[in-house]
Parts: sequence; structure tokens; C-alpha cells
Amino acid sequence: MDFLIIIVLGAIWGSFANVCIYRLPKNKEIIIQSSFCPNCKKKIQWYDNIPILSFIFLFGRCRKCNKLISLRYPTVEFLGIISFFSIYLNFGLTITTLLLMILAIFFIIIFFIDLKYFIIPDSLTFPLMIIGFVKSFDPNLNTSIFPNYLNSLIGGIFGYLIIWLIIYFYKRIRRKEGMGLGDAKLLAGIGFWFGWVSVPFIIFISSAVALILTIPSLINQTRKMSSKIPFGPYIIVGCIFYILFSNQIKTVLL
Repeated sequence: MDFLIIIVLGAIWGSFANVCIYRLPKNKEIIIQSSFCPNCKKKIQWYDNIPILSFIFLFGRCRKCNKLISLRYPTVEFLGIISFFSIYLNFGLTITTLLLMILAIFFIIIFFIDLKYFIIPDSLTFPLMIIGFVKSFDPNLNTSIFPNYLNSLIGGIFGYLIIWLIIYFYKRIRRKEGMGLGDAKLLAGIGFWFGWVSVPFIIFISSAVALILTIPSLINQTRKMSSKIPFGPYIIVGCIFYILFSNQIKTVLL
């Protein structure tokens, strides 16, 4: 029964993430406005808005205009389910689980917004920083994952500064923007959540993954060296790797 509740919650919050992914970059109201088809703008009834199931029953099309629904919608909802289920499976019914579920939704929203629009809204990174720092004052936290308030503060500052310095020196050398401050704020948020130890590892992994995935497109010339690359998704991938292997990383570094 617990697993079923977690799956339902993951699907619901995944559906909410879809709303944020679509509306935040367009500066639209998130909660006040009802769900509507992006193509015909007609209101979506509740029975056509059930996560994943409605997509299957409607054969991936809008009931009103018959336009194909983006695969992003069931993908995000599925990621919500997988994230919540995996977190609950590993940490049970704890504060750690609640915190990581909150983080998962933030990560899913940021991932898809940055992937499409090349922006990371402050309305996501600032709450991420605040939650990450405030939670560090809880003495009952899982210390194998989360840092104390001092480590959290250093992590947040370190995370922001390391990206800011990369941006600064890249601009001085190449005379153009390299990365955005959204990436700096995202890494600052992660630093607040997981402490300074997480930052070098995440930078290394995110850079390595970005390099591995972009080299083929550079070789076959479908992408230029000057092409914009959304780095936020790679930072998130690096953070997920850190969460999975945090104990081993701390053993090596500390």
C-alpha cells in the first residue's frame, strides 16, 4: 500500500512539474490557471489530465484538436514516479525522503527548462538555496548525505564562486559569455544541500558527461564549438551521481 501511495504521489508531482516546465519560462501563472492544451488552448478536463494513463487512453493526442501531445509529458510524470519510488525504497518514511523528493521535483523542472530554453529561473534556484541552507540546522538530519549549517554555507558560497570564476575568466579570454549565472546559482543551491565536498565532484562529473555527449556532434559537425550547451542538466546528473556515491566520495576526500 505504501508503494502505491508513493507511485501516485510521484505521478501527481510529475504532472505538476510539467505545468512548471511549460509555464515558468513564459511567466504564466502556475496554480491559478487551469490546465489547457498548448495547441488549441482548450481547457483539459480532469479525466484527460490523469498522469500517464490519460496519455495512453488518448493515444497521445488532445481530445479537442487531435494534436499530438509531447512525449515530454509522460516522460516527466514517469521520472516523478521513478524518483519518488527510488528515494522511498532507499530511505523509507523519513525526513531525508521528504527532502530528496522535494529536490527531485526541482531537478526535473530545472532539467527540462534548461534543456529547451537555456535558462534556469531564479524562482527555482533561490528556493533551492533557502531550503538547502535552512534544513542544515536540523540536528536529526542524515549526516551521511546532508552537511551541518557551516559546511552548507561554505558549500553554497563555493558552488557559486567556482562557476562565477569560470564565467569571468572565460569572458576575459574569449571576449564572450561562456556559461550563465543560472548554472552558478544551481551549483550554489546544490552546495547548500550537500556541502563543499560535493562541489568538485559534481563539476568533474558534469563536465565529463557533457564532453562525452557533445564530442560526437562536434566530430560529425552537427554542432559547432560556439553552440550553446545547457549545462544545468549535466550539473544535475553530476549531483545524482554524488548522492549515489556520497559515502565513498567522503571516504576518499575527508
